[in-house]
Amino acid sequence: MTERTIPKKPAPAPDFTALIAGVRLRNPVIAASGTFGYAREYEGLLDIAGLGGICTKGLTLAARPGNQGRRLHETPSGLMNSIGLENPGIPAFIERELPRLRTLGPAVIANLSGSTVEEYVEGARLLDASEVDMIELNISCPNVKAGGMAFGLDSAAAASVTGPVRKAAPHKPLMVKLSPNAPDLAAVARSCVNAGADALSLVNTFKALAIDIRARKPVFGNISAGLSGPAIRPIAVRMVWELWEVVKVPLVGMGGIACAEDALEFLLAGAVAVQVGSATFAHPPAMTEIIAGIGEYMKEQDLHCLGELSIR
Repeated sequence: MTERTIPKKPAPAPDFTALIAGVRLRNPVIAASGTFGYAREYEGLLDIAGLGGICTKGLTLAARPGNQGRRLHETPSGLMNSIGLENPGIPAFIERELPRLRTLGPAVIANLSGSTVEEYVEGARLLDASEVDMIELNISCPNVKAGGMAFGLDSAAAASVTGPVRKAAPHKPLMVKLSPNAPDLAAVARSCVNAGADALSLVNTFKALAIDIRARKPVFGNISAGLSGPAIRPIAVRMVWELWEVVKVPLVGMGGIACAEDALEFLLAGAVAVQVGSATFAHPPAMTEIIAGIGEYMKEQDLHCLGELSIR
């Protein structure tokens, strides 16, 4: 008799699903705020439908023109930006941009910015009544009523805006985006969670300065600017690792992610998802490749879901 060989069943594909405060993403890769616009510029350059989420450009209650003068400056392994909160305003976003974003497939995360608590609150109220999936509260904005210091640099100031926004948007998950420039980031994170944050994203850009030695003056009209890119990644990974130990809400990591290996560092450190920003400027398909790379890694490691990936 001839021995029959029973064919092996193919191993099931890894489950890429990421869950952030009740919002289910098809995978853990999100386009970061300020680097993807409202997705129009990237149509045809990558598989937008395959992304886990899209975080909008920073939105304010009223339209803003953004900063004048130079806006971008490259540094070794990094990118400095002083874009400003150029956006059409929340009412115009909801009317003109959101309906199209909803058709693309990924979760839509609205990045909410402002200069006063009142402005944040009214913006949150409008977004709560809209079709966005989640609000990302940007507390790196200057508090004009407190001398221009960013809300996110102080735990009391962070809570003073997180709490009212939480009350103004009771129907949407609230993720607070933390500034790495805070002297005590853990204290700010705890205050945001205590004030009602459902999740935290970190880190925003690092405050930096570049000087034009020919002109003998700062490169940017606002003097300092935000530093992003691969140079900040090890610091950002360290901050995710440390915050995982002090707060019990989902963490979304970002900062210098350019490939799957970079994203995996954040996921292994305790993040449930990642945001990719500067890399998309240089290489538009970067996020698609990162998603594929995470999948290959999970197969190699015989991991079946993202929950098995974290070492925390």
